[in-house]
Amino acid sequence: MSLPVTAPTIRPARPGDVPAIVAMVHELADYEKAADRCGLTPAQLDTALFGPAPALFGHVAVDDADRPVGFALWFLNFSTWAGVHGIYLEDLYVRPAYRGTGAGRALLATLAGICVERGYRRLEWWMLDWNPAARFYASIGAEPMTEWVPYRLDGAALHDLAAEGVTSATRPSARPGRVPDRGDEA
Repeated sequence: MSLPVTAPTIRPARPGDVPAIVAMVHELADYEKAADRCGLTPAQLDTALFGPAPALFGHVAVDDADRPVGFALWFLNFSTWAGVHGIYLEDLYVRPAYRGTGAGRALLATLAGICVERGYRRLEWWMLDWNPAARFYASIGAEPMTEWVPYRLDGAALHDLAAEGVTSATRPSARPGRVPDRGDEA
């Protein structure tokens, strides 16, 4: 298979891109051997990206016909030590026919540019330990954070712990718009 003639262009995701992004998320889940665990719908992604209070952002790599062939979905995190936001890259995916065209690098360069422009100090992501993209990430200067171990609380364990919490009706009210946090009282 030959590579496309021109490298894809990077632009912010638009509402019309949602079906293609969702399809690629499902392709990514299949690649990661977890297709049965991916339930993302177009309605969910549309709300997350374009709803009244979006907390998820996206960029797409598009071909000459403006069709998405890759994407990066990301959100802001915050470093309490640095005192500034950063970008957490939730997913990066480029369709197989467009790998090697520079689309992945261009998506990451776009996010790095947002970090620099806005004064963010970090661009971070997780990757499965068997993913061959590790070589690519190393080639752009990304380093694995071997001393940090990710943790996840979900499913029954998440619900069990939540049941131990104080209900919002008995919590003292914080300033409007802020979700009260029991960590403030601990």
